[in-house]
Amino acid sequence: MRFKNKIVLITGSGSGIGKAAALAFSKEGGVIIVSDINVKNGLKTVSEITKNGGEACFFETDVSDFDMVEKLMNYIFNQYGRLDVAINNAGVGGGFEKLIDLSVESWNKTMSINSSGVFYCIKTQVPIMLKQGGGVILNTSSIAGIRGLPNATAYSASKHAVIGITKTVALEYAKNNIRVNAICPVFTVTPMFNPEAMDKLKEGLSERLKANIPMKRFADVMEQVNTMLWLCSDEASFITGQAISVDGGLTV
Repeated sequence: MRFKNKIVLITGSGSGIGKAAALAFSKEGGVIIVSDINVKNGLKTVSEITKNGGEACFFETDVSDFDMVEKLMNYIFNQYGRLDVAINNAGVGGGFEKLIDLSVESWNKTMSINSSGVFYCIKTQVPIMLKQGGGVILNTSSIAGIRGLPNATAYSASKHAVIGITKTVALEYAKNNIRVNAICPVFTVTPMFNPEAMDKLKEGLSERLKANIPMKRFADVMEQVNTMLWLCSDEASFITGQAISVDGGLTV
């Protein structure tokens, strides 16, 4: 019960890694604020948590909208008076095409959600943590935030930005007992990344992607979540400003 009675916010927790994290943090005693732009999926996550005896609530948020993000943080502070763990996980994949074919609209959408969304969240989370004397922030980046990813200029750029934000904010607030890290997943089997769907886009694509990973397989969602649990716990109390790759050796 590493997070017993801790207030834990997870954006993008209506599905995928975010949902799995919400369920896992709840099992370890966390009080979960489920946040997602998809109301139906967010409420499903809350329902699963409460059915298992956990405590959770839902707050609809589009992280690319600063006013909505600010309302979310105000709700958390007014309702609970603190925010112990903030996981800024909401994101989109973006269009997969070469740079000259990438539309300005697609670029702007990807950057506004993946990069500005993280900035908006941290900007409104840090003041709460300063008042309470500390906290933990974990951002979801990607291996594409460490290296290039052909045909995904906007996605890669946005995830590089997440790491830059993470390292800078970690330095700014280390003395205030606020730890800030990022997790960098490789292809992880979730609704966002479905190997069968990849093969429908291009025959044999999933096998080619898998072949590039030294461990020759995709990540299970819990392999990402277990890293998140550790990084947000007191077991990682001296770790800040890091971008941790959970990638089967791909970025080595």
